[in-house]
Amino acid sequence: MKDWRIGIDVGGTNTDAVVLDNELNLVAAVKCPTTEDVMGGIREAMASALAQVEGARERIGYAMLGTTHCTNAIVERKRLDRVAVIRLGAPATAAIKPMVDWPADLREAISDRWYLVRGGHEFDGREIAPLDEAELERIAAEIDGACDSVAISSVFSPVDASHEKRAAEIVRARLGADFPVSISSEIGSVSLLERENATILNAALVTVAKTTSESFVSALAAEGIEHAEVYLCQNDGTLMSAAYAMRYPILTIACGPTNSIRGASFLTGLKDAVVVDVGGTTADLGALTHGFPRESLLAVEIGGVRTNFRMPDIISIGLGGGSIVRKHEDGRVTVGPDSVGYQVLTRALCFGGDVLTATDIAVASGAAEGVGDPSKVADLDPELVQAASAEMARMVEECVDKMKTSAGDIDVILVGGGSILIPGELKGVSKVHKPENFGVANAIGSAISQVSGQIERIFSLDEMGRAEALDKAKDLARQEAVKAGADPETIEIIDVEDVPLAYLPGNATRVRVKAVGSLKL
Repeated sequence: MKDWRIGIDVGGTNTDAVVLDNELNLVAAVKCPTTEDVMGGIREAMASALAQVEGARERIGYAMLGTTHCTNAIVERKRLDRVAVIRLGAPATAAIKPMVDWPADLREAISDRWYLVRGGHEFDGREIAPLDEAELERIAAEIDGACDSVAISSVFSPVDASHEKRAAEIVRARLGADFPVSISSEIGSVSLLERENATILNAALVTVAKTTSESFVSALAAEGIEHAEVYLCQNDGTLMSAAYAMRYPILTIACGPTNSIRGASFLTGLKDAVVVDVGGTTADLGALTHGFPRESLLAVEIGGVRTNFRMPDIISIGLGGGSIVRKHEDGRVTVGPDSVGYQVLTRALCFGGDVLTATDIAVASGAAEGVGDPSKVADLDPELVQAASAEMARMVEECVDKMKTSAGDIDVILVGGGSILIPGELKGVSKVHKPENFGVANAIGSAISQVSGQIERIFSLDEMGRAEALDKAKDLARQEAVKAGADPETIEIIDVEDVPLAYLPGNATRVRVKAVGSLKL
């Protein structure tokens, strides 16, 4: 029976892979260096993990991938689709053009075509102007063959998305039913410019997501796994089907830290804590709330572009196993933020290299048994070792305090291969947990994840009561979870938030609901 899972998570330094049996027991785990082309490291990690258990290939029914492909494409300005941008909002939104504050190189890599069309709605749902369908038909004819994807945004579409949906119908009638069209009401929240930015980025990543999914399927097939259900990890700690990921590839951005948070919860059984994931280059801290990553309430910059779509509340600092340690002339000892990264196995002193790293400090202090050669760091100044260890603890304690929502102490879970750097006691922390298999918590998080659906809408409580609005929002969230691949029988609502909007008429309320379910078997 094909009921085992393989989970893979791509980090900046290592690509981790795990195999879980039908009862979610860990039966294989490996770490391989992340390769420049990413897929090379994925293939190597997959093959190494499967080789550890005889007959594993015949049992794999589910394959999960947490990847940096989309993030890398934006950062590197490579492999991005050419996007035609359509904003529905004339004449009200002519003052600020789409992508006006984008980095010039990213704007040039994505689009030189944007259009402002009559349409859109006021904050209370009234039309700014009727949708100019004739102009949309003209635009569709003009961009036919000249772009790879289309991004459509409209003023206050979270209040009324009818113009966006109709515009998408008109574009697809000319360009094809399967042509990639991203609409902003399905991606971001109320603010037009940030929501439009997120939608354009999403449209630019469609081919990257498609190529990633197809390459992952090919890598599985090369190992004799041809009929597994394939999922990509989202940045809320859940999964989405490959088809869903091609519609919303932007949701894969920052999935690595959230995989670690979910894996930390699974390994410890804790539902509320701060998770510290230490890798080779950075340490990522996130809050675990009710078993899932806490969502950021702030606008987030991606590749220099301000967006407002869903992102985890993560703090990243330059502290990892490869972080370079320095003693300055004034006596200060600093750790990072620069790092030797994946080269730590050759450049750190304890491995025969010539660079003093955070790993060397851990080995010299006796905190990292079985790592490197302790004799190569035995002559380090004890005061330097103590000062560097204290500095690493201070960096983490400071970030843990920033993640807290109250003054009391909180549990901390240490995961990631670099967590050997962090001491077992921290100020402001009630208990430090370091679970078994902490080094591959990210890959475990990808393998055990559930499937989610989330919606954010504005409802007028003058038109329907609060209870009816919440029920409708919950139904929409359940539908999104099913679209993403969840079993309808297992879906539960895990988060409901409604916030009255005093500046809108009609007793308006913003409702955000998240539903989670198990994989559809």
